[in-house]
Amino acid sequence: MSSKTSRDDLTPKQIVAELDKYIIGQTKAKKSVAIALRNRFRRKQLPEEIAEDIIPKNILMIGPTGVGKTEIARRLSRLTGSPFIKVEASKFTEVGYVGRDVESMIRDLTRIAVNMVKAEKMKENERKARENTEERILDLLLPPTNVRGPAADLNLEKEAPSQTREKIRTQLREGRLDEKKIEVSVKPTNFAPLEVFSSSGVEEIGITISEMLPNMFGSKKAKMRRMKVKDAHEYLLKEEQKKLLNMELVAKIAIRRVEQMGIVFLDEIDKISGNDVGRSSGPSVSREGVQRDLLPIIEGTTVNTKYGMVKTDHILFIGAGAFHMAKPSDMIPELQGRFPIRVELDSLNRTEFEKILTLPKNALTKQYQALLETEGLEVQFTPDAIKEVAKIAEQLNSTSENIGARRLHTIMEKTMEEISFEASDLDQGRVKIDARYVNEKVKDIADDTDLSKYIL
Repeated sequence: MSSKTSRDDLTPKQIVAELDKYIIGQTKAKKSVAIALRNRFRRKQLPEEIAEDIIPKNILMIGPTGVGKTEIARRLSRLTGSPFIKVEASKFTEVGYVGRDVESMIRDLTRIAVNMVKAEKMKENERKARENTEERILDLLLPPTNVRGPAADLNLEKEAPSQTREKIRTQLREGRLDEKKIEVSVKPTNFAPLEVFSSSGVEEIGITISEMLPNMFGSKKAKMRRMKVKDAHEYLLKEEQKKLLNMELVAKIAIRRVEQMGIVFLDEIDKISGNDVGRSSGPSVSREGVQRDLLPIIEGTTVNTKYGMVKTDHILFIGAGAFHMAKPSDMIPELQGRFPIRVELDSLNRTEFEKILTLPKNALTKQYQALLETEGLEVQFTPDAIKEVAKIAEQLNSTSENIGARRLHTIMEKTMEEISFEASDLDQGRVKIDARYVNEKVKDIADDTDLSKYIL
């Protein structure tokens, strides 16, 4: 699949097919996010005056933990190159006391987008930055002719400066000068951004302590430092990349990307959806307060960030929760209306656990095989071993807390614990994991209900 297709014009079927590579089942949820993503592409094709009026159809995912809610949203963002942030809605409870300002999630999303764009621009500028770095190192190796520089002891015959420079360039590229020492002008490192604690949480402001009190921390003049050529190359390359980086442009692109492509995943939204009937104080009041604080962000407002003003009108919000103790209808009506698309995710059964263990590109069995292969150990999982792990996971989810596919992680870790510990000392070879081995490592603990609560 070309980069253009993967980023711009994936059809809903193609999006679902891509998600199927990593997530088993949950077809309804995949279809909903695929349509939401395709509608973004469709909106880009419209005249601006029409496009402005088309708001994203936010999605509410309802289902127990460990069934793929977060993974669907995360994979969707990777697929499209969209700025993505996952936020637990419960962190906003008790706003003004120990919670966080709801606008902080948009600031964090913008920071993520800025870092994404910076990485892209630095990659674009890498060739130019390397060329500039090479020239700077050559300048340091070959100062003016009346000054004896580090290149003076390279046993070069007297020849034209341009010829000498090219000979040294060749040696530099071949790594023959890596250990030679040169003097580099090094600027002092700035202090990290000052964080200000306020009643609404911790917010970063775009100033530094050293900028506020420059005299207290001494002069910012560069100092000459003697270092090896290979270390100088690394330092100067970063410096050149910074020089080539237009932060004003980066911020502009990042803000535009957040506004048009940003995805906010609001997890545990059910935790702020309590029923307030008959209560005038306590946590439920705080829950409703959080909903009302979230409402303008989701409806569309402008948030002030250190990179500029960000409009939230066309950011896609995906809410998710188990909704065991509360119902979607317990949310305030205005917030309910901002999540018009609702999908219910199914609990996972034994058959799906077997598929999760083997089919996805990042399946757990493949992860363990790859990890232990680095030790020269080939691990083989027999079909009956996969069935046994899936069976135990289903049993534990039915007898204790249902944590979905996350149960597979704990069972697999317990199964592989001894092999992972001994792998470094074993001779290269093959290890076969079968149902008997899985039972031997896990069954006793799984059968002990009291122990399984703590271990699995």
